[in-house]
Amino acid sequence: MTTLMTYAGPVDERAPVMRTGGIPLVPAVFTWPLCATCSGPMMFLAQLPVDGPGAHTSGSVADARHVLSVFMCQNDPGACEEWDPFAGGNEAFLFDGSGLAAAAVPTDGEALALETCGIDCAVLSEDDYGGARSQWSQAHGRLARDVLGQLAGTPSWLQGDETPACPSCAAPMGFVAQLEEGDGHRTSMNFGGGGQGYAFACSPCGEGSFLWQC
Repeated sequence: MTTLMTYAGPVDERAPVMRTGGIPLVPAVFTWPLCATCSGPMMFLAQLPVDGPGAHTSGSVADARHVLSVFMCQNDPGACEEWDPFAGGNEAFLFDGSGLAAAAVPTDGEALALETCGIDCAVLSEDDYGGARSQWSQAHGRLARDVLGQLAGTPSWLQGDETPACPSCAAPMGFVAQLEEGDGHRTSMNFGGGGQGYAFACSPCGEGSFLWQC
């Protein structure tokens, strides 16, 4: 089976749901990440539920024990190695799912996307991500670009397996989600033009990781 993430239209920028864009929900003690290369604030990309009852089908972060928040530098796209999980051009934070509130947003740099995009979940019997995407598009009469990625399952790599090792325990990290660039300009995430992002977490260690391929 494949759990697709599909475009659900604009939502409130602070909504406690699975989404791309908007303002991240964070713990009381949180520092907005800065790019290691340009020192500017990273852009918040996505808020994803992790390992909780119904987290992979409901879309609500309230149903998740953890929330993975993904950031990536977009101050000078292509110049800051934002595709690499360890080069300092992106960050993925694994938060406890309770007690989160909207972060204070930096006033400089490219910190927020143009649109806050809600995400619905659709579970299909097809195991192959590409096949599930085509099946959903045909069944619902919607464009394939309305599929924003997949939640959990097995990553569909574009360039070969790059599953990161947890920086704390060195074990392979668990796959959380695969992200498409978006359904249009206002929701677009820059993964090199037609690329895909891959988010991972190690829940026991409280670690997150992100990379993209094209």
